Amino acid sequence: MTQTSPAGATPGAARLLLDCLIEQGCDRIFTVPGESFLPVLDALHGEARVDVVTCRQEGGAAFMACADGTMTGRPGVCFVTRGPGATNASIGVHVAMQDSQPMILFVGDVASSMRDREGFQEMDFAAFFGPISKWAARIDDETRIPEYVARAYATAIAGRPGPVVLALPEDMLGRAVEAVPRPFVARPAQAPCPDAMQALMALIADAASPIAIIGGAGWNAKARQYFQLFAERLGLPVATAFRRQDAISPSSPVYAGNLGYGPNPQLVERVRQADLLIAVGARLGEATTDGYTLPALEGADRTLVHIHPDPEELSRVYQTDLAICADMAEFAESAALWDDEAPIDFDAGAQAHAEWEEWATAHPTDHALDMGACVQFMRDTLPADTIICNGAGNFSGWWHRYWRYEGLPTQIAPTAGAMGYGVPAAVAASRRFPDRTVVAVAGDGDFLMNGQELATAVQHGCDLIVIVIDNGAYGTIRMHQEREFPARVSATELVNPDFAALAQAFGGWSARAETTQQFKDALVAAKGRSGLRLIHARIDIEQLAASGASVSGLRAHATASNPGHA
Repeated sequence: MTQTSPAGATPGAARLLLDCLIEQGCDRIFTVPGESFLPVLDALHGEARVDVVTCRQEGGAAFMACADGTMTGRPGVCFVTRGPGATNASIGVHVAMQDSQPMILFVGDVASSMRDREGFQEMDFAAFFGPISKWAARIDDETRIPEYVARAYATAIAGRPGPVVLALPEDMLGRAVEAVPRPFVARPAQAPCPDAMQALMALIADAASPIAIIGGAGWNAKARQYFQLFAERLGLPVATAFRRQDAISPSSPVYAGNLGYGPNPQLVERVRQADLLIAVGARLGEATTDGYTLPALEGADRTLVHIHPDPEELSRVYQTDLAICADMAEFAESAALWDDEAPIDFDAGAQAHAEWEEWATAHPTDHALDMGACVQFMRDTLPADTIICNGAGNFSGWWHRYWRYEGLPTQIAPTAGAMGYGVPAAVAASRRFPDRTVVAVAGDGDFLMNGQELATAVQHGCDLIVIVIDNGAYGTIRMHQEREFPARVSATELVNPDFAALAQAFGGWSARAETTQQFKDALVAAKGRSGLRLIHARIDIEQLAASGASVSGLRAHATASNPGHA
C-alpha cells in the first residue's frame, strides 16, 4: 500500500522529485495522468514554476517532450503510467534516440511488493527501454532521487544527446524522505584538439572540391553562427543533413541545400565528386547518405573528417581519416577564429548556393492545387522565423525543398521518420515560443496518428496553424508501391473525414482548399486569426513531392524498366 502524508500534504519523495527537476531547469512537463504517479500530480498542484501540459495520448506527450528537448537543448520531460502508457510513449523514446534529442521519460510503476509477479500492467522497463535509450533504470530508494535525476540530466545532454527512462514505484513516491536536490548539471563543452584543427586546415588547403555536411547532435545557435562564418570565409559549400536544414541560414552564400530524401541532383553529384568531406555533428545516417552510398562506405577516393561530440559515433559506420571529438559550438568557434597565414578561397560555395537557389524555387505546374506554389506563397506571407513542424510522409518534401528555414529552431521534424509527430511538436513549439508563428504540416495518414492533440492545443491556448495535405492515400508507401508494383494498389488507399469540420469540432477555425488560390486565401485568413487554425488542402494523388514525379510517371517508368510488372 502507498504510504500517505497528512491530509493536504504532498508525500515527501514526490515533492523531492519535483524539486530536483526544477533545480535542473525543468519548467514544463508533458503528461497523460496515471494512478501510478498520483503523488507527483499532487506535488504539481499549485506549483507555478512548472507548466503542466495535459495530453490525450502518451505517444503525443512523448513527441512533445522530444520537440521541447530539441528547442531548448535541455531534456524535455514526460510523465506516463506503466504498461499501456509506457508502451504508447516508447515511440517518443525511439525518436529521441535516433534524432539525438535530450529527453527524460518518467514512468509510474507497480508498488515494490507487487514486483516480479506480473502485476497489473507490470513491465521490466530497463529491459524494454534499454535498447532504445541512453539509460533506463528504476528508483527504488527515495533517498537517491537527487542522484538519479542529476544523472538522468547528465546522461541525456552529454555527448550525443538522447533519452533516459526512469521508473517510479508508486509506493516509493509516497514515502517521507529528507534529501536535497543536486546542483544544476551543465553539458560538458570539450574544445577540439589544436593539433587536430591544424590537420583539418591542412586537409582543406590541399582539397580541390571539399564540402561540409552539418547539423545534428549538440548543434545550437553558437555553432550555427560560428560555422557559418568559417564556411563563408573559405567559400566552403555547406549541405545540411536530413531534416537539419536550420543548421545554417539559407541566405548564406555558401549554403548548398539539404541531403536526405529528394535532394537536388546537382548537390548529390557534388557530394559524390568531393575529395574532402567534413561532417560536423551529423551521424551520417541512412537517410542523409542515401543508404550509405553518398558517400560510399568503402573504396571511395576521398578523405572524410568527422567532428562529433560523442566518441562512440566516430568511425562507428564510416572509416574516418580524421576524427575530432568536440562540442559543436567549441569546434565551430575554433574553426571561425583559426588564424592561418595561408588564405583559402573556394569558388564552389557560391556555385553550390546558386544551384540550390534554382532548385528551391517553385515553377508552375498544371495541378489545381500546386503545392510548390503554395509553399512559396507561405514563404512570402509568414514571418521568416516561422517554426515548421512535420511528421513523416511524402508531403514533407515540398517544405524540405521550397521552405527557407531561416532561424534556429525553425525545423522540428523527426529524422527517425515517425508519423504523427507534427501536431504534438507544434503544440510544444507554441508553448515554448508563444510569440512566434508555428505551423504543423501533416499528411492525411500522418495527421490521424496524433490529431487528437488538437484538443491539447485548444485546452492550453496554443496559437498554431495546421495544414493537412489530403491525397487519400499513404503517399510515401504508394510512391514506393507504384515503383515496385505498378498498377497494383494494395492497402495504401484512405477514406478520410472532413478535416475542416473536425478542426471546428475541436473549437478551431478552419478552411478548405482545392485550388492554389483557395489555399492562398485560406492562409491569409489564418494569419489574421489566433488560436487553432486548420487548412484542409485536397490534392491529387498524382502529385508526389519528394522527387517531383507523379504516380503515373513512376508507373510508366517501372513498366518500361520491367514489363513483367505490367
